[in-house]
Amino acid sequence: MAKKIDHIGVAVESIERSLSLYTEHLGLELLGIEEVESEDVKVAFLKIGESKIELLEPLSKESAIAKFLDKKGEGIHHIALGVDSIEERIADMKQNGIRMIHEQPKKGAGGAKIAFMHPKSTGSVLYELCEKQTKGDM
Repeated sequence: MAKKIDHIGVAVESIERSLSLYTEHLGLELLGIEEVESEDVKVAFLKIGESKIELLEPLSKESAIAKFLDKKGEGIHHIALGVDSIEERIADMKQNGIRMIHEQPKKGAGGAKIAFMHPKSTGSVLYELCEKQTKGDM
């Protein structure tokens, strides 16, 4: 079902302040920065092997990332699993008793289709299903 770990999402207070750790100290390649209105966040993707690290900065106090930061501080937010046919994967998850936060895919960074599984159904880990539209997507 899942093809690979597409990325690991890391909540940060500021992408600008956090980037040097990833680019200068860890030597990761910055693939791009964009705002994702549907999630009220600014994201930066950094390449690490075949996967990525996604830095997530809230754009408002109402953002889920802002609430996460207030509650838990900076750190790992989610693990994104690369899938084909996200609609089928959502149906499979629901059929197998996995509660979904998103019953339908949403538009994510780089034009990907995304949907999150509820951590109460996944051992307290927030998993994201992520279907890329093209090879060049972040």
